[in-house]
Amino acid sequence: MSAQTAMPPFHLAFPVRDLEEARRFYAGVLGCGEGRSSSEWIDFDFYGHQIVAHLSPEECGHKQTSAVDSHNVPVRHFGAVLSIPEWEVMADKLRAIGTKFIIEPYIRFKGEVGEQATMFFLDPSGNAIEFKAFKNMESLFAK
Repeated sequence: MSAQTAMPPFHLAFPVRDLEEARRFYAGVLGCGEGRSSSEWIDFDFYGHQIVAHLSPEECGHKQTSAVDSHNVPVRHFGAVLSIPEWEVMADKLRAIGTKFIIEPYIRFKGEVGEQATMFFLDPSGNAIEFKAFKNMESLFAK
């Protein structure tokens, strides 16, 4: 699918250790709207995409990392590509509430085709999240 085509929303399910804790984080901190829910899961609107927190404490956390631009990036992670202003607002918000970053907000691949702003942090269940931004969205898939 090209960037020119309307993109269908993706669906991602992930484990959490506590649904109320997930609700406070995804709705309260990240500002995700809440959809349907049960005693076992909660749907969230993550920038127009459906993410679902499933109660499964034994599956929580990230384990493996991969070297990217001299940082240890969690292999299993998800996130959103924001505009630069949205990314800056989110970085400031997360700093203000004392978020412990896995990778502090910074510019990765400076001066290269894929130059991007990025940051990594964990949700309360240990799921790794990345927010990134490009000055030029055309470089999202550039080689």
